Amino acid sequence: MAFPQSKSADGKIIIYPPGVKEITDKISNDELVKRLKMVVKTFMDMDQDSEDEKQQYLPLALHLASEFFLRNPNKDVRLLVACCLADIFRIYAPEAPYTSHDKLKDIFMFITRQLKGLEDTKSPQFNRYFYLLENLAWVKSYNICFELEDCNEIFIQLFRTLFSVINNSHNQKVQMHMLDLMSSIIMEGDGVTQDLLDSILINLIPAHKNMNKQAYDLAKVLLKRTAQTIEPCIASFFNQVLVLGKSSVSDLSEHVFDLIMELFAIDPHLLLSVMPQLEFKLKSNDGEERLAVVRLLAKLFGAKDSELATQNRPLWQCFLGRFNDIHVPVRLECVKFASHCLMNHPDLAKDLTEYLKVRSHDPEEAIRHDVIVTIITAGKKDLSLVNDQLLGFVRERTLDKRWRVRKEAMMGLAQLYKKYCLHAEAGKEAAQKVNWIKDKLLHIYYQNSIDDKLLVEKIFAQYLVPHNLETEERMKCLYYLYASLDPNAVKALNEMWKCQNMLRSHVRELLDLHKQPASEANNTAMFAKLMAIAKNLPDPGKAQDFMKKFNQVLGDDERLRAQLELLISPACSCKQAEVCVREITRKLANPKQPTNPFLEMVKFLLERIAPVHIDSEAISSLVKLMNKSIEGTADDEEEGVTPDSAIRAGLELLKVLSFTHPTSFHSSETYESLLQCLKMEDDKVAEAAIQIFRNTGHKIETDLLQIRSTLIPILHQKAKRGTPRQAKQAVHCIHAIFTNKEVQLAQIFEPLSKSLNADTPEQLITPLVSLGHIAMLAPDQFASPMKSVVANFIVKDLLMNDRVCQFPGGKNGKLWTPNEEVSPEVLAKVQAIKLLVRWLLGMKNNQSKSANSTLRLLSAMLVSEGDLTEQKKISKSDMSRLRLAAGCAILKLAQEPCYHEIITPEQFQLCALVINDECYQVRQIFALKLHKALGKLLLPLEYMAVFALCAKDPVKERRAHARQCLLKNISIRREYIKQNPMAHEKLLSLLPEYVVPYTVHLLAHDPDFTKTQDIEQLRDIKECLWFMLEVLMTKNENNSHAFIRKMVENIKQTKDAQAPDDGKMNEKLYIVCDVALIVITTKSTTYNLDSPKDPVLPTKFFTPPDKDSSNNKCYLSDEAKTLLLTGKPKPATVLGTVNKPLSAAGRRPQDRASGLEMGSNISGNSEPSSPAPNRGREQNSEVPETEVSENEENPVILLTVVPAKTEKKDEPVRNKTSTERGKKRTAPAGSENIQQITEERKSEESVAPVPPKARRGRPPKAVSESNTAKNSDPNKAAGRGRKRVAASQESPAEPETTNVKVPKQQETNVKRASAQRQMDLQRIQVLDSDGYSVMDLESTPESSAEELDLFKSCESSQNEVDNTKLAERGFLQVRRKSMPKGRRQRL
Repeated sequence: MAFPQSKSADGKIIIYPPGVKEITDKISNDELVKRLKMVVKTFMDMDQDSEDEKQQYLPLALHLASEFFLRNPNKDVRLLVACCLADIFRIYAPEAPYTSHDKLKDIFMFITRQLKGLEDTKSPQFNRYFYLLENLAWVKSYNICFELEDCNEIFIQLFRTLFSVINNSHNQKVQMHMLDLMSSIIMEGDGVTQDLLDSILINLIPAHKNMNKQAYDLAKVLLKRTAQTIEPCIASFFNQVLVLGKSSVSDLSEHVFDLIMELFAIDPHLLLSVMPQLEFKLKSNDGEERLAVVRLLAKLFGAKDSELATQNRPLWQCFLGRFNDIHVPVRLECVKFASHCLMNHPDLAKDLTEYLKVRSHDPEEAIRHDVIVTIITAGKKDLSLVNDQLLGFVRERTLDKRWRVRKEAMMGLAQLYKKYCLHAEAGKEAAQKVNWIKDKLLHIYYQNSIDDKLLVEKIFAQYLVPHNLETEERMKCLYYLYASLDPNAVKALNEMWKCQNMLRSHVRELLDLHKQPASEANNTAMFAKLMAIAKNLPDPGKAQDFMKKFNQVLGDDERLRAQLELLISPACSCKQAEVCVREITRKLANPKQPTNPFLEMVKFLLERIAPVHIDSEAISSLVKLMNKSIEGTADDEEEGVTPDSAIRAGLELLKVLSFTHPTSFHSSETYESLLQCLKMEDDKVAEAAIQIFRNTGHKIETDLLQIRSTLIPILHQKAKRGTPRQAKQAVHCIHAIFTNKEVQLAQIFEPLSKSLNADTPEQLITPLVSLGHIAMLAPDQFASPMKSVVANFIVKDLLMNDRVCQFPGGKNGKLWTPNEEVSPEVLAKVQAIKLLVRWLLGMKNNQSKSANSTLRLLSAMLVSEGDLTEQKKISKSDMSRLRLAAGCAILKLAQEPCYHEIITPEQFQLCALVINDECYQVRQIFALKLHKALGKLLLPLEYMAVFALCAKDPVKERRAHARQCLLKNISIRREYIKQNPMAHEKLLSLLPEYVVPYTVHLLAHDPDFTKTQDIEQLRDIKECLWFMLEVLMTKNENNSHAFIRKMVENIKQTKDAQAPDDGKMNEKLYIVCDVALIVITTKSTTYNLDSPKDPVLPTKFFTPPDKDSSNNKCYLSDEAKTLLLTGKPKPATVLGTVNKPLSAAGRRPQDRASGLEMGSNISGNSEPSSPAPNRGREQNSEVPETEVSENEENPVILLTVVPAKTEKKDEPVRNKTSTERGKKRTAPAGSENIQQITEERKSEESVAPVPPKARRGRPPKAVSESNTAKNSDPNKAAGRGRKRVAASQESPAEPETTNVKVPKQQETNVKRASAQRQMDLQRIQVLDSDGYSVMDLESTPESSAEELDLFKSCESSQNEVDNTKLAERGFLQVRRKSMPKGRRQRL
């Protein structure tokens, strides 16, 4: 067969396949294509073994590579030529027929260009393009280019072409051939150049990735396939950019971190050599560079399936170190990363916890905020992802100083609670893990910020008890929530309802003012009411303006007022409330103003006053739930509470709601259920039920006669034989809801008053409570009969007699015992004291002089330390109870103006000294009572001065509590003055600065202030003064510093009204003034300015100033003044004024300067009366007998005596005799109510004991001359069984600690003489011829001779009384041995 032939340009003969005519540039394109197709078919059918054909068609192969074909403008021609060339490379492989390197480059560049035709899969020629690709990939034709010097150019062009044409219309085969083609070039070459690497990596950059997802996928698979080969090239690239900083090596240098992220996602092995370089970058000096690396690593470590943290621990630890980076954005990025890490890698939570802890205290608000977001986000996804420690960080941040952080923490916790507790999405175990959240959120209501309070209310309404639930479900949620709250959270919730109810009252009173005709007085009252409402809204300054605007709208829109009245009316249901809120909001909304601050403020107000939880239907549901608990058919156990606690909590809840929503209780069904509760054995349940009747039963007598007839006998029974609290509530209930209350109370009073029997004190307590409250509520009817009861029984038979001697000699060591351990007789005496006070408070007059007699009795109780009869039949703990009762009784009487006037300065001082009582609980309870009465502005201002004595309390928490009380009371008084214009007329009794004269006078009469120039006593005075002045001088409002200075200077121009002729007493007063001036001048820089006004001094305590003379003398010695000015620390801090040694066996001394002293449980932004748990003594008030009680006087335990520090030369020594040997034993001080007597060793018998200080709050008992002489020898060791206070002094260090066994006190054979007590509290003392003092306790002058007066029949039971006789006019004369001169102390 003859083959068509022609000559090529170089003269060689070209043989064409059969049927193919000569191919030249002179034929048309169609003909050219036709002929080329036949050539293509011929080459396609050829194989590598056809040597003859290969030789035959070699010239044709060379001809097809000519410029005519390679540069032909027709794309079909170029495609066919490319296919021929591809087959030629296949046929002639491994050697190509083209020897010229330039020609080879041109051919492959030509073929690469033709591959662009792969882009259009719908093209008729696509199959030929695919054939071309397949052929090239199968034969690996491009590998021929490795021999070319500039092969990299061909490869780059090829890679770029393939990445550019790949698209989502290509099938898997196209992608596979592309991968085969490119991977063969990478894997079989000598290396990958940077440009070729760039052509691959550029497809991973986010911008390109988004443009062509298929190219990204192709590059990803290519890198995975060639990872081992290409990894060194990648490492080299990143090394140059990251380490050497050669960003010019590639255009992708600025995208290195994006590339690392993508490469890590493709195959972490690609970055084996790169990760150490990132560790280097993490320590860069450039903050922005560190930030970029941190962002990258955050993604790498946080990726779902990443094992980088496990595989590369050094890098992980280095990354964690960036949590503490100095650059804020870096720390912020780290915190944001933690959320993804916690969710994707729970196993790393332990590593992250410590770093998140530090960042939760970061100075940057945004970082603290993001820590919360991180933890809460992970917790909402799965609670198991966050441990208790992480949740604790969020808990801490609920008290953050920034509102944004606090809000995020509170809302986050609320969301967790709703998800896992309310909806129980993760079971009981998860619910138990976050069960504390409800308590913590409610505790925040104690914070002073109104924003916090409003957020707690919002959280309660949306998360704790969602208001959108159906009534039964909502009440069930509230019922069991209330039953499971801790006591402090319950108080907070009660306070929340109380505040909301108070705000409703303000709005109701505002609406009432709108109903009255306009007047100046009405406008003033309306303005005051608006200010009170604004105080309960966020940002009170803006709130005032918005409330004024709202008030104007109310005045103009009668319909709006009607809606608001319905909202706050007692009959408003929860559904009606929602409708009213919507209507009011709609009327005030402005469509043109998307953000309306005025509307937002009104919404805050409406949310607070709208009854979204409680209405009559809700109360009925609560009662049904409680009935189910009583019947045992409720789900109490499933909800985690016992039936008893559910019933008790349910009654308490109803009791609280009875104050805020009394009308919602008025139904027969509700009262029937409450009557059933009254018959239950649980005392607290019955008490709560009575109180609910008292609060809500005002219509029972008229509307529910059957309930009335059942209730009356029950109330009578409770008043006569119930518990004391039940009796109180029963009496008050009768008085509140019945019109014939006089008859009802008389039916209780008469049998009780006749059945009183002091021989059965356990049966006296309830009758005394009932009688006292009856006398207080109905004084006109029962004051006179009560007088006989008081005179014949209360004083004569009960208070002045000790029948049971349970503790002979009063040797029991405990200063306080729990209520259940107190003897019935003492409990009866306490109630007797309260009865006296209630009787007087009911009369509210002193016409019969009964108040004087009562005050003298109470003062005598304090002087005798609680043992009024001094027969020593009463234990120390019972004496503490009686001292507390007497002190609180004086406080209660002082709240009534008519009785305050007759309280003498001496009695006031005795009462004040109770705050320094030896018993910790007495001090604590007395301080709380004092603070509560001062906070309500019930007590006169002078009683605030009592808190100054708390500076001497050795317990840190008591000092901190006293300071918070002062801050709170001063704030209340100043706010009251601002809000009440009329208060300016009573500044003498309201202005906090006027407490200074009372403080000065009280300290001048301090029984421990005995030596006017004693440095230690003066320092105590200075501490007490600064304790008060520090709080007063926190702000220099209206130049108050100068006003205080002027006040103190004016005192020096007067005399002590209590003893105007006593030079010694006046000198003490002036010395205290001088100390006060030193404090003022050293702590203030504005004291020397002019006083805004001339101070007025209380005439009860100071005489009018002497205008004829000026007292400018400084009564302090130069040495004392210098030491006070230098402010050098004391050598030791002890409460020398507390009437007992503050030592605890086996406990480390607690000095104020010690870092180990008890921490205060009062936070700086919490109210002092907030019920935060007392972490100190309160929790340990009950101690098992085998342990050391804080009120145990002489426990037998093993003491470890810690060596004291070396005494400093510049510190004054209190008692020189105790340091003569260079060493002394220090009684451990700092624990309360423990009196410890240690047996001195023989080697220490020559050490002089420290003289005991006067007992705080009461003058010391006089000792007989013989005993005085006996104990006057300083070289004799103190006898066993005798109290002493060891001053806490420093001594040279001993070589090692010693264990000393401290035995219990043993009874001595010789009884010491009982100390004599000065009982003339009115300073009326007369000595008769026998040397006895006569004390007159005045009673009612008008009483007849045969009538027994209040104190007329008091029989003395004191051993020292030689003679007692009754005077004709009703005076009791008690003759007592007087103290020897020089040993009497002024009270």
